[in-house]
Amino acid sequence: MIALIIGIILLLFGVYAVLPLGRGFIDWSQEVIAFLKGAAPVIALFIGLISLFIGIADIKDRIEAKKEEKEESEAAEGGAEKSEDPKSES
Repeated sequence: MIALIIGIILLLFGVYAVLPLGRGFIDWSQEVIAFLKGAAPVIALFIGLISLFIGIADIKDRIEAKKEEKEESEAAEGGAEKSEDPKSES
């Protein structure tokens, strides 16, 4: 409950600090815009890097799934051939 209250207070402070409400208010809007302009390329690089790692992991998972599927189908075919051939049982 305390975390929720602190979170709401911090959100309200953030909105209060960014809004250009006139005299007597913090009005950090220009500083926030400058920060976002500077941070946008860095954030884009991090998101791109994370997306690249996720894409590589997804490709590896697909390859592994295809290998497992192939092994299962080969095992099923091998089991079917043995059950059809009565000579192999004796």
